[in-house]
Amino acid sequence: MNREELQAMGEREQEKQQSYRCRLLCCASTPCLSSGATAVIETFKQVIKEHDLEAEVAITSTGCMGPCSRGPLVTVQVNGQQDVIYEQVTPELAREIALAHAAAEPKTVEKNILPGDLAFFTKQKKVVLSNSGLIDPDRLESYVARGGYSALAHALREMTPMEVCETIIKSGLRGRGGAGYPSGLKWDLVRKAPGDKKYVIANGDEGDPGAYMDRTLMESDPHRVLEGMAIAGYAVGADQGFIYVRGEYPIAAKRLENAIRIAERRGLLGGRVLDSSFNFRVDIRIGAGAFVCGEETALMASIMGRRGQPWPRPPYPAQKGLWGFPTLINNVETFGNIAPIIENGAEWYASIGTEKSKGTKIFALAGTVETTGLIEVPMGISLREIVFDIGGGIPGGREFKAAQTGGPSGGCIPAEHLDTPVDYESLSRLGSIMGSGGLVVMDDTSCMPDVAKFFMEFCMDESCGKCVPCRVGTVQLHQILEHITNGSATQEDLDKLEELCIMMKETSLCGLGQSAPNPLLSTLKYFRQEYEAHIANRTCPAEKCTFTEVPPLQLTEELQRRARLAKTDSEVS
Repeated sequence: MNREELQAMGEREQEKQQSYRCRLLCCASTPCLSSGATAVIETFKQVIKEHDLEAEVAITSTGCMGPCSRGPLVTVQVNGQQDVIYEQVTPELAREIALAHAAAEPKTVEKNILPGDLAFFTKQKKVVLSNSGLIDPDRLESYVARGGYSALAHALREMTPMEVCETIIKSGLRGRGGAGYPSGLKWDLVRKAPGDKKYVIANGDEGDPGAYMDRTLMESDPHRVLEGMAIAGYAVGADQGFIYVRGEYPIAAKRLENAIRIAERRGLLGGRVLDSSFNFRVDIRIGAGAFVCGEETALMASIMGRRGQPWPRPPYPAQKGLWGFPTLINNVETFGNIAPIIENGAEWYASIGTEKSKGTKIFALAGTVETTGLIEVPMGISLREIVFDIGGGIPGGREFKAAQTGGPSGGCIPAEHLDTPVDYESLSRLGSIMGSGGLVVMDDTSCMPDVAKFFMEFCMDESCGKCVPCRVGTVQLHQILEHITNGSATQEDLDKLEELCIMMKETSLCGLGQSAPNPLLSTLKYFRQEYEAHIANRTCPAEKCTFTEVPPLQLTEELQRRARLAKTDSEVS
């Protein structure tokens, strides 16, 4: 396939879509499928078939539409225009919707309607998710009709690899996996690195509790990820790519496999991409569920068939990565930004966001907020706007207490900082990080020492065990937090808690151990009075913790086992 054939494919698909009088777009992402979307889609198909409307009404299974807590979601388009979005659609309601909108004189079913001017939609700016909820992720034509692969064609025909790298540099795009390193600079390092073989890796192994940004993009718009990887491969001189998909994401893996197969068959991946001299193949690797494999060196070890453990840097992957060759690793969301940047220009992208944090960011909005789901907002938007405008505020009349950003590696931001701009620098100053995009909202019923204990237990379980500070430190920190939340801690424990946190941050081998203390340190900084109340008064201000009569040094059986193992490992080391 060449560029002209690609354009013709898009035009044919547009004409086909315009030929339908009515289109029923049904969300088929994981949240909606888990709440009954399959039955809704089958009902639509049955009704349309019963009334012989296949030529007039199209039923499309799409990716995520955003407000996941309100699913299953259905968007109805009449004569090419978005008409109405229905929430919490049941098979019974689906039958009503199909009959009403597909009638000779279409009408709206006046129930379960999401207002078009809802702040959840109007406050967003969709760049990466611009296709999500509008296209069928299993049909290449659906993607091409909205400009898909035109950026790749433009790069191959009209830009040199150096010009592609310079465009990404000028755009100001920073890695969306958490560290926020300038993407263009990383690309240029790999481009300049000597090597007969180079690789591109898309990191889709997000493991933060409550985060599902990458999963949604891979499920909703897999070709966008592949196009971004292909452009990256052309820019850095790689002919092989890998997508590392978390093992708990079977739908994402299936849709990516289908997209790769179709793209190779149509000449958009594989040999002689778009009739050029550029070759680029993509393979999928499924992770085994280890959180540490989100770290780039552990991820590469896993791809190579080794145990997923990090190794010291330098050398960095840009110089020596997969099998010793230069390797470009970017988060899935980062690759989702590439095609829009190439298509619209670096200046366009750089005009979005703040001076140092350009573009948009996808967040998985979760916790105690009226509307949870996936959102994409411009960098620099305030936390207050996200929680109270887009999310609709705290349900049940409760008060906002904190927002956790960055998952187990992030921190908790209290109410007095609600007007903080959400960008890399501002979050860092508050003791948190952007992370991959998890955002958990907590109300006044949350106990902050208990929250810190939850994240420390997660890090303790997910530690690969390679370095002593992380392997032993997480166990000891969790042990002290257990004492605090059951009322058996002393002031000495609180002092020791802070010392251990500093030790872990300064001496752990990889980002997991270095950032594991962040939730604890941020809650100590902003909610220290809660820790002191647990210790001095044996009371929990949030009335969450249950105090026991256990002596200060008594541990649960599981913690005793972990402590013994940690001590043994420490002695061996």
